[in-house]
Amino acid sequence: MDMLMFTLDKNTAKPLYEQLYIGIKDAIIHKQIEVGTKLPSKKKLADFLNISQTTIEIAYTQLMAEGYVGSKPRIGFFVEEIDELPYIEKEPLTMPIEMAKNKTYQFDFHPGKIDTDSFPFSIWRKYAKNLYDQSSKELLQIGDPQGELALRAEISNYLYQSRGITCKPEQIVIGSGTEQLLPMILRLLGDNSKFALENPGYSAIPRIQLENRALPIPVDDDGLMVDELERTNANIVYITPSHQFPTGAVLSATRRTQLLNWAAKDENRYIIEDDYDSEFRYKGKPIPALQGMDQNNKVIYLSTFTKSLMPSLRVAYFVLPLPLLPKYKQLFNFYSATVPRFDQHLLADFMRDGYFSKHLNRMRNIYRKKHEKLTEVFETYYPLVSITGDKAGMHILISVPLAKSEGELKEIAEKNKIAIYPVSDYLLSPIELKFPTFLLGFGGIPLHQIEKGIHQLMKCWGISKSLR
Repeated sequence: MDMLMFTLDKNTAKPLYEQLYIGIKDAIIHKQIEVGTKLPSKKKLADFLNISQTTIEIAYTQLMAEGYVGSKPRIGFFVEEIDELPYIEKEPLTMPIEMAKNKTYQFDFHPGKIDTDSFPFSIWRKYAKNLYDQSSKELLQIGDPQGELALRAEISNYLYQSRGITCKPEQIVIGSGTEQLLPMILRLLGDNSKFALENPGYSAIPRIQLENRALPIPVDDDGLMVDELERTNANIVYITPSHQFPTGAVLSATRRTQLLNWAAKDENRYIIEDDYDSEFRYKGKPIPALQGMDQNNKVIYLSTFTKSLMPSLRVAYFVLPLPLLPKYKQLFNFYSATVPRFDQHLLADFMRDGYFSKHLNRMRNIYRKKHEKLTEVFETYYPLVSITGDKAGMHILISVPLAKSEGELKEIAEKNKIAIYPVSDYLLSPIELKFPTFLLGFGGIPLHQIEKGIHQLMKCWGISKSLR
């Protein structure tokens, strides 16, 4: 019994069974308890340490699970022989480990932030509660590599009604974000493909297996300059035609036709259409998806629920042209879906019962009001600041008539607890701009805080109010 005179502290957060388990394990490792020694019975040790037998049982069970003790029926627990690990002297750390610290801002104009106050938590919770039940036990098994049929069917219906896209659920592949799906598309299209990207454009794309293979194509007020694309040897182009990121330009009807004709000229040419925030357009009619115009199976449609629902859901999808399906199944038949099945069915149920459409309508109105407030403040108080990309999405571009660089202005804003994002962060190759230009996202800022945030940003940059 002397060997088990451990000190248990009942006033700490660490459970008593864990303290006892650690004490006995350390004693066994350091040979303070010999191999073959019988441990005290649960009743005797419980009485001796003044704790419950359940606590003793949990500690003994854990020791058994890890092989430190064995059990003989109706006799008791005995210390097992364990192999000794070689002792390796560790070098002391010569420098402190710095923990990553999240910066806190009073105003964060990140273009990817959403309005979290307006999420339908009660409805989402109801569907989650209904789903996490014994009746859904089959969802514990691995599902379809392309994603759950129920969700793919809902996405197919949604795309037909909202984007004019006709596709079968079999053409849809679900994955945990654009960054996870794009490498699959790149592999599907072949290692020898030559990729063209919008410049400026989505900053993550060049970092996804494209570091030295991406050809920058400039954009203007009508979107991607297809004439420039035709001068390259690219056979794949990645494009955001309905709301170019980050400029906000819409690919004109003439260029849409020109781009589709470019793709149709060669069997190895394809267009990757990223329709990342098509739900949020505030002026004019929704812009049709390029895929809906495609008559030659040349467009791979890509989208996500990041803006429409939440970034943390990590659900994105692509729609493959039918001729690419056999090759996809050949290459990826051993893959597993990267989105949990429960999450997929929760989203499918949410869409099936019409709550996704209701949520979109509500968020469209909320973001429209924020967008109007944002543009109103600039037009009223800061007319010298140029605004572009102001018809859709959850950010605008502002060009400020100052002599300082983008880096200097970003640093000044950060010192004033304001996060602002230069357009240069999204350039594949340098572009000469007349003035420093920034993305100004408004999705994550409350409506009543938008005007204050802009005033504080302009003030720290030394831009005075001037009523028109």
